[in-house]
Amino acid sequence: MKHVILFTVLFFVSSSYAQKCKDTPELNQQIVALTKQKVKKKVGRGECWDLAQYVLDETNAEWDNFEVYGRLIKTKKECIYPGDIIQFEKVKLKWEDGKYSYQESMMHHTAIVVEVINQRELKIAHQNTAEFGKKVGVSTLILDRIVSGKLLIYRPVKGA
Repeated sequence: MKHVILFTVLFFVSSSYAQKCKDTPELNQQIVALTKQKVKKKVGRGECWDLAQYVLDETNAEWDNFEVYGRLIKTKKECIYPGDIIQFEKVKLKWEDGKYSYQESMMHHTAIVVEVINQRELKIAHQNTAEFGKKVGVSTLILDRIVSGKLLIYRPVKGA
């Protein structure tokens, strides 16, 4: 239960704050454009993080060439923008749709936000998934469905 409480605290965004989100940063816009060009295509070896590596390298963004994809954002104080990069760690999602119950796990996975529907619902691009295989696909991530694990969201940073 600690994970659920921790997650809720980390990802609480008040509706009044969400309305203050400004325009998407320019670097993020470039990352989204590059990501959309790769939908239905395999990037690199088809591993999930290969897509993040590609867009960050192509835009000359700063990152550690491992799993720190820019500046870790504080979602309680900052907006999530298209072009932000998500690192999932032991994330489990659960939800119901009518009479059916669903579960999904992302134990160690990387994705790129391509659209922010609202600060609790995101369209993400990712590859190396059961749904899309080694090609880039886009799916919806509803943050309220996360029941455990850790979600790190990085804001790409312009390289020198």
